[in-house]
Amino acid sequence: MSGKRFIDPLTDFGFKKIFGSEPNKDLLIDFLNLLLPEKHQILELNYTKNDEKGYTAFDRSASFDIQCKGKNGEFFIVEMQKAKQQFFKDRSVYYSTFPIQEQAPQGDWNFKLAPVYTVGVLDFTFDDGLNDEVVQQVQLKNQDCDVFYEKLSYIFIELPKFTKSVDELETHFDKWLYLLRHLSELDEVPPALQEFVFKKVFKIAEVANYTREEKEAYERSLKKFRDLNNVIDTAKIDARKEEQLATLKRLSALGRSIEIMMDATGLSEEEIKKLSGS
Repeated sequence: MSGKRFIDPLTDFGFKKIFGSEPNKDLLIDFLNLLLPEKHQILELNYTKNDEKGYTAFDRSASFDIQCKGKNGEFFIVEMQKAKQQFFKDRSVYYSTFPIQEQAPQGDWNFKLAPVYTVGVLDFTFDDGLNDEVVQQVQLKNQDCDVFYEKLSYIFIELPKFTKSVDELETHFDKWLYLLRHLSELDEVPPALQEFVFKKVFKIAEVANYTREEKEAYERSLKKFRDLNNVIDTAKIDARKEEQLATLKRLSALGRSIEIMMDATGLSEEEIKKLSGS
């Protein structure tokens, strides 16, 4: 095993262990109610089958979701997304249409729809420079910025933006975000997380309580998690190298000195010579 006391909730196994099982749905309700408006607070929910409609191989590696339905008919897609995709927002809209289409009965229908919420827990940031808020809530609006259609909502949590330490936690939501980011790094339950709901999370997340089969399933999920992170890191390194090489070519064409190239790219003289083939 990994040697950690608690599982990583950002793995497929960990996310679904905490939020995706019937005995633990009170945890999902607690988490979602912090994000939902007063009129759509959840008292009870039921998990619905995820048949992976339209999911690509990359989606199944980089994301995993829980689908459920509230007592009043609301639909919820709660997704953990590990890696940014080129058309991530388009993808989110596309997948949110499945619970909309599934509401259509056979025969006559007046087109009345139940609300649909897509909640994305993202292990990356959008990098669109809009704001520094951890949570972005999105609805369809008209030209006057008034909500045009309130039954379709997207809530995105950009976890890397949450940087509070355990001593800086103020709200119940702060504590949830801290757990999502740091659970697997902890050796014990911090004093700030002694509420019943968080004690339950720690109990569920303790690897020592798992059967051999569960431990093996977690290890497979952890390997998948690490492999994906390696792919992401390699892609970032390759993109950085391409950017540095393009900068070197521009500066070389302008006849700039090696010192200027070093300052512009952050590379050593040896690295610059290697990249430029000189």
